[in-house]
Amino acid sequence: MYLELDGRGPLYEQLTRALKASILDGRITAGTQLPPTRELADELELSRTTVLAAYEQLRAEGYIDGRVGSGSYVSDLRARPAPQHAKKEIQAPSRYAQRARAVRDWDIPRMHRNVRYNLQYGNPQINPALNNAWGRELARAAAYTRLNITEVAGVGALRKQTCDYLARRRGVHAEPDDVLIVAGTQQAIDLTARVLLNEGDPVVLEEPHYFSAHQALVAHGATLIPVNTDDEGMICRQLPDDSPRLIYVTPSHHFPTGAVMSLQRRVELLRYAGEHNCWILEDDYDGEFRYDAHPLAALRALDEADRVIYVGTFSKVMFGGLRLAYMVLPAALRVDFLNAKYLGDIACPVIEQAALARFMEDGGFERHLRLARKELKARREATIASLREHAGDRIQISDTPAGMHVVAWLRDYDRARCEALIAYAHERGLGLYPISPLYIHPPQRQGLILGYCGLSVAELREAMQLLGQCLDHFEAM
Repeated sequence: MYLELDGRGPLYEQLTRALKASILDGRITAGTQLPPTRELADELELSRTTVLAAYEQLRAEGYIDGRVGSGSYVSDLRARPAPQHAKKEIQAPSRYAQRARAVRDWDIPRMHRNVRYNLQYGNPQINPALNNAWGRELARAAAYTRLNITEVAGVGALRKQTCDYLARRRGVHAEPDDVLIVAGTQQAIDLTARVLLNEGDPVVLEEPHYFSAHQALVAHGATLIPVNTDDEGMICRQLPDDSPRLIYVTPSHHFPTGAVMSLQRRVELLRYAGEHNCWILEDDYDGEFRYDAHPLAALRALDEADRVIYVGTFSKVMFGGLRLAYMVLPAALRVDFLNAKYLGDIACPVIEQAALARFMEDGGFERHLRLARKELKARREATIASLREHAGDRIQISDTPAGMHVVAWLRDYDRARCEALIAYAHERGLGLYPISPLYIHPPQRQGLILGYCGLSVAELREAMQLLGQCLDHFEAM
């Protein structure tokens, strides 16, 4: 217990005043048991007689109560007015902290709780078999991994496995020195902003876009320039004449609409970046999950000028709590990103990295992806078929055969009506999420993002039937 004696008068009086002050200012709250007299005497290097005298004085004045066989407890002094202390003026936080607080307070769709069918998007599929396999890999890595941090960029074995995987699956050819292991896509975006942006720098963002990227860039002081998307991805002819500092895109599977950027648009975007001397941040958040063909090559695979910062994630394809992702860096930026990573958290956890490297080397990662793709394809087909059956022409589906969610556009709904539909569905046990918060400018039509990773095929059919009933209710109004 921290008590400061004031040096005035006998020691028992000093101790009495110190205990009173702690009780009155709330540092020792009502009902707290005070230390035994012998223990407090040893701690403060006082005689036990001094502590006994102080306790007796406090008990006489009503500050503490003695309980036989239990000890001394602070009395409830709520009737006694608390002393008033002049409050010191708190210095305002940094501009970054102020912006971060503001963006985290934005009106974003809250996650539904305690609903039977939660169509939340963004969370990967839960695979119990993966839990068991991952547990074995962690135990093995914990036994054999050197536990000291040796590489800021990440464990060498994981960076090598990442390069092999990208060459096979995404058409990206990189060396381990090009790869930086980071704590999820969000850290990759944050590092990019810290390395490349000053306050006020212009950044191009897809419209609509990944909400957390928007937040991170605004918190760093970026000036956002939204560029519209269509069925071929970002409309490159709408890119600004003045050079932006950075362009953020999701070309392989646009979030949230699902559009795939056409080859012509990719070439236009790379040409624009070269001519305007700007960088491209390619967020390949779920490029592994295509259900009609092999995954498309990444934008980085076409990048001959080394202008693309490529980001992929293990968290989306394994489980969210893994918090591991990777960046493929242009040569000109490697040192700067390593410095920023070191200053942020030095490096990612080595045991998880070593376990993942072994999981990839042994083929477990690829086996998991094959099973996940098969299951997610079944869930997607069930969602779309049931949605068409129960909602009919009241919705329009963005049916891109990829990803982990479906966008359903609502016909003849404004934002207020869409919000009312979501509230009514929640009461019926169905969690729905609007697309409108993912726009900078209000969209011309309203839509729902229907995530299907968290529900079984049977549950998804029931959820779509319930959605149809909710639409029936509003149609009858």
